[in-house]
Amino acid sequence: MKARLLVMVAAMIWTAAVSTPAGAVEWLPVERASLVESVRLDGMIEAVQESTVSAQTAGTIVELPYDVDDVVEAGALIARLDDTEQRARLEQARANLDEAEASLEDARQRYERVEPLAERGVASQSDLDQARNALSAARARVTQFKSAIEEAREQFDYTRVTAPYGGIITARHVELGESVRPGQPLLSGFALDPLRVIASVPQRYIDRVGDENGLRVVLDDGRELTSGRITRFPFADAPGHGVTVRIAVDNGDLGIYPGQLVRVMLPVERRETLWIPAESLLRRSELRAVFVRADSGEPRLRQVRIGARQGDRLEVLSGLSEGEEVALDPEAIFARSRSQ
Repeated sequence: MKARLLVMVAAMIWTAAVSTPAGAVEWLPVERASLVESVRLDGMIEAVQESTVSAQTAGTIVELPYDVDDVVEAGALIARLDDTEQRARLEQARANLDEAEASLEDARQRYERVEPLAERGVASQSDLDQARNALSAARARVTQFKSAIEEAREQFDYTRVTAPYGGIITARHVELGESVRPGQPLLSGFALDPLRVIASVPQRYIDRVGDENGLRVVLDDGRELTSGRITRFPFADAPGHGVTVRIAVDNGDLGIYPGQLVRVMLPVERRETLWIPAESLLRRSELRAVFVRADSGEPRLRQVRIGARQGDRLEVLSGLSEGEEVALDPEAIFARSRSQ
C-alpha cells in the first residue's frame, strides 16, 4: 500500500519537478548531530521551608490576623497572646532590679567608709570583711535580677508570634479566646521560594543522575525550570524500589507552587544521527517523504523513515544521507504538481 501510494504521488509531481526552477525552491542540507535520549519521570514540587509555629509561652489567643491560604511576609504578626501576666512579671523584675541597685549603692558606700577606717586601725578587720561581703552579695543580686529581666522580657516577647519567613498559611490550629501552653501548635505554612522537585528514579538509571548530566525539569505547558543542586537519597523506596532524588529549582516568575506535578527528563543515552527540518517532511496517509535535490537541481520525492522529534527538527532513521539537500516547503511543490 505504501509503495503504491508513493508511486501515485511521484507520478503526480513528476511534471512539476521537471519544470520547477531550482532557484524557486529553498533547500537545506541533511545534518549529522547528537541525539540525547531521555527517560521521563514524574516529579512533584515541594517547599524547602515548611513548618509549624508553636506557642513559647502560656496565654490566651487575642489576635489572629491571618487565616488559611493567606499570604504573609517575613516578620509579620500572625498571632498575639494576652500579655497581662508576662507584663506584670517584667515590671516586677524591673522593680526588683531597682531595689537591688539601690542596695548595691548602699553597700558600696558602706564599704568605702569602712575601708579607710580599717587602714587606720579605727575599724576592725571583721567590720571590713562584713562590708566587703555585703558589697559582693549586692552585686550578685543585681546580676540575678538583670537575668530575671531578660527572662521576663523574653516571655513578654513570646506573646507576639511573627512569621519566620514569607509564605502561605496552610493550617490554623487555634481559635480566638483559646488558651495555649508552651509547645502547642498555632499555625502551619510554607514558603513559595525556594522550591525543589522530588522524583523517584529507577535503580537502573540512578548512576546517571548528577549535577552535570543535563537533567531537565519541564512544566505541563512546556516551560522549563532552571534546576540547581541535585541530592540523591542513599536508599531505595520500599514500594517501587526507586531512588528518590531532590532537585533544587528556581521559581523566578513562572508562578509554580508546592504540590504541582512536573516532568523530569533524565538523559540516559547519546548517539549520532541525521536531522532534517520538521517542515521539510511531506505527510500523506502513511507516507513519509521529502523532496531531495537531484544533481540536475530538480526536486525528487524520496520516502524516509522518521524517528524522534527534537524542537523544530526530525531524526531520519533511513532514506537520506548526510549532505543531501531537502526542500524546505514540500507542500508548495506538491500543490504545484496538482495544478499542472
